[in-house]
Amino acid sequence: MNLRTMLGLALAAGLLLVQAGTAMAAGNDNKDQSEYCVKKGGVVQTRIPEYGTNGGTALVLAHKAQFCQFTKEKDGSQINVLLSTLTTRQPTLAALAYYAQVQLGSCNGNPASCYCTLLGGSDLFGGINAAGGGWVLDTDPNDVLEACIFPDMSSIDSWGLAYHSIGTIRGKNLANALRYKNPYDPKQKTAGLKTKLPF
Repeated sequence: MNLRTMLGLALAAGLLLVQAGTAMAAGNDNKDQSEYCVKKGGVVQTRIPEYGTNGGTALVLAHKAQFCQFTKEKDGSQINVLLSTLTTRQPTLAALAYYAQVQLGSCNGNPASCYCTLLGGSDLFGGINAAGGGWVLDTDPNDVLEACIFPDMSSIDSWGLAYHSIGTIRGKNLANALRYKNPYDPKQKTAGLKTKLPF
């Protein structure tokens, strides 16, 4: 074997090790996020984006995401939050929207979806048409979640956000679950940030 071939093989082997290490790190992050969800009293769910869930055959879209679902025993209400949104210590638009409790404005149609839009997010699949869509539980095609996704890719379910805006806690008070603490709370170290927050 000449020197070029040996260097090429060594480089290829190095790249494979880096890729394997990156995949293992991502797997460890996912495991840590899942464990955090369970520790806080949630259940990890894998959800698949689908278009056309209001009838006929839904179109299964690419990718999937893991959400943490919290259910309140007393009334069965639920709130879902994307695992990465739940576990990050950095601010996200979804967490800030939850904490800010901006009052629900004037909305037509689905109030949760409208509220999500007013906050700068979207939960619409294919715009405002009757086809519908959402994040479908991988084990139950009838379990469709309206997840409000923000431009930074953070997400909390639309109904949980809308109810929280009027002081109703669904599932669990996420102030006791989100790793990023409420910057609007004067008792928190993050309170009084010089940066103007979006909400």
